[in-house]
Amino acid sequence: MIKSIEATGKTEEEAVASALRQLGLDRDEVSVEIVERAKSGFLGIGATPAVVRILYKVGDEKEEKARKFIEGLLEHMDIRADIEISERENGSLMVNLSGENMGVVIGRRGETLDAIQHLTNYVINRGAEKRTHISVDAENYRSKREESLVRLAEKMAAKVVKYRRSMALEPMNSYERHIIHTALQNFEGVSTSSTGTEPNRRIVISYDKSKAKGTRPKSQEWK
Repeated sequence: MIKSIEATGKTEEEAVASALRQLGLDRDEVSVEIVERAKSGFLGIGATPAVVRILYKVGDEKEEKARKFIEGLLEHMDIRADIEISERENGSLMVNLSGENMGVVIGRRGETLDAIQHLTNYVINRGAEKRTHISVDAENYRSKREESLVRLAEKMAAKVVKYRRSMALEPMNSYERHIIHTALQNFEGVSTSSTGTEPNRRIVISYDKSKAKGTRPKSQEWK
């Protein structure tokens, strides 16, 4: 969140220095806008001070809380990582972890990463009036995983159309199943459904004649 204050001084430099003292910040931590330049007047008559506006970033409470929680969690895992947190347009927070041993943080099929994300969301939103969704990623694993899932979905769907028989995918979490459903919602000749119970719930890709390319409605099919 960006905030600002205005300060005055005999010169622009004095005004900036005054503001920095109030904020307890260094010059490279703020942006400066000149609101009004100092005027010396004539023989000191009509002199006006300089007015500056100082822009500075204030860490969001939930952002700082998320950072401290994840830092503590990784410390217990004996892992050091750089934590970058950014706010998305919808108000959610994106946490990206980078460093060594990220494979341990990600875990098998992202299970450890999902657990970290789940715990972070629970701790940060517990008792909060407004919920903020927090996504946790490591070395862009989620975007890479999404790309591989889309390729897998299209490859399996092509086989379903070719052999005209249903195929089940490996068990996936709800987020990954959503990616598969979305990727194939307009794929000609197939439909998708989920079966089983967590954590072994999986997607079944089925041949759907009604969605096959060139399929006529029954009333128009050749007999």
